[in-house]
Amino acid sequence: MSEYWLISAPGDKTCQQTWETMNNLTSKQHNLSENFKFHIPDLKVGTLDQLVGLSDDLGKLDNFVDQVTHKVAQYLGEVLEDQKDKLQENLMANNTDLSTYITKFQWDMAKYPIKQSLRNIADIISKQVNQIDADLKTKSTAYNNLKSSLQNMEKKQSASLLTRNLADLVKKEHFILDSEYLTTLLVVVPKSNFNEWNTSYEKLTNMIVPRSSQLVYQDSDFGLFTVSLFKKVVNDFKLMAREKKFVVRDFIYNEEELAAGKNEITKLVTDKKKQFGPLVRWLKVNFSECFCAWIHVKALRVFVESVLRYGLPVNFQAMLIHPHKKSVKRLRDLLNQLYAPLDSSAQQQGNQGGGNDSVDIPGLGFGQSDYYPYVYYKINIDMLDTKA
Repeated sequence: MSEYWLISAPGDKTCQQTWETMNNLTSKQHNLSENFKFHIPDLKVGTLDQLVGLSDDLGKLDNFVDQVTHKVAQYLGEVLEDQKDKLQENLMANNTDLSTYITKFQWDMAKYPIKQSLRNIADIISKQVNQIDADLKTKSTAYNNLKSSLQNMEKKQSASLLTRNLADLVKKEHFILDSEYLTTLLVVVPKSNFNEWNTSYEKLTNMIVPRSSQLVYQDSDFGLFTVSLFKKVVNDFKLMAREKKFVVRDFIYNEEELAAGKNEITKLVTDKKKQFGPLVRWLKVNFSECFCAWIHVKALRVFVESVLRYGLPVNFQAMLIHPHKKSVKRLRDLLNQLYAPLDSSAQQQGNQGGGNDSVDIPGLGFGQSDYYPYVYYKINIDMLDTKA
């Protein structure tokens, strides 16, 4: 399971005792989960009013950082294209896999100095992730435009002969060039009409060069033929050809233009290859930045809510729980029983199944359905889950 529960409970005689009680009950006695201590440093508390205001703002910041983290991960998957199966191994946090990062979480003192106020730390994270979000938009737009241009040119090269770019199919020797009177046309003929073309093209109008038609290229449905004729009968020839379901393509052989077209696609392929490596590296680095920032926001939320719930002096144990797949309900019931004495209203709500009579505590960043006697946040580290 990619789901973890980040919870806190007040210290008993010691915080270690709080940890041992929970761990013994859920993991050692009933084997419902794997548990880890979640270390939160001594942060500056501030005033009660500041904490209440910060609680709501941290909820919004949590959602924002979560969304940006998912966006970076999903765009990395798009950029990897046919290597998308390697996405998971590229999603690292601080050079380790996501589960290791959160189960061995260490506060980053250099990025988020704990001497700063809680509000300042939240602002640092907000600015950092906003910048990553803005840079992602710029980089993804540039790369997507390049990719789109290349795809459009490749489509033109691989489409039906009725619409595709003909430049890479023809050669100089297929055409009469620099003649005052004669020209060469390219005609698309359905495969089923090849015989009809060969027997009738010379008779479609007068002034057609005998035996001038040559099959240049064919795909599964059509063939591309040349035919040489006098310039003055070109319009008549087009009309007569259309009646026979022969399609004359508008095409002028110009070596400079054809070379420029070929150079353009080569340039686009080269540009895409040049941008691919640096873009993947940027996405990997900034995914790590976002994910680490997100877990720090979770730590801030646990700290703020624990102080609001359990009071001062600060005395609580934060714990990370990894539920076993089929044990979620039983684990939840066991935790509710263990921590019921902390909050009778939460226990009452649990018994009522979260009905409308449940107590909602102003200022605490919980929806009613997520309110338990203990502080609780869910962390889903499956970055491929768009519903997360």
